[in-house]
Amino acid sequence: MKIAVISDTHDQIWRLQEILPELNKADILLHCGDLCSPFMVHALGNGLRIPVHIVLGNNDGDALALKSAVDMYEHMFLYGRLASIQIEGLQTAMTHYPDTARALAAAGEYDLVVYGHDHTAFYKRAGKCMLLNPGEFLGLNGTSSYAVLDSDTLEITMIEEEMPRKV
Repeated sequence: MKIAVISDTHDQIWRLQEILPELNKADILLHCGDLCSPFMVHALGNGLRIPVHIVLGNNDGDALALKSAVDMYEHMFLYGRLASIQIEGLQTAMTHYPDTARALAAAGEYDLVVYGHDHTAFYKRAGKCMLLNPGEFLGLNGTSSYAVLDSDTLEITMIEEEMPRKV
């Protein structure tokens, strides 16, 4: 199974629309927070045919509006600030926050912990746990990134694209 992981989309609907065909090649999408607006939920809900699991980030201001938008799609799930889900035999935790993610990984109860927030792509094995930050989808730091994990091989592929700079 292919598990796509994104975070920190920050309303970048134009970038999201560009990669929806690639995300649809995955079997499931995990979004680690900071969608920001309900229109991003609708873009994901209308553009993807795969299950979408979302946790809230610090820039997801109107959680009620996001929840109302998510509830319009049978294949989308919103968990609040932390999720614990089973994906193809992998006990998986999702959060937006690095400190929480590191603590969850260190606890030894999860096979996979994904997070965002600091806009920095990162991967580390902590015992049996894979700790993964897909980086920032936004591209604020010049690179837009997301990750794809193969649950059979446990291989992680980071997809990065240089973003044009405005001067």
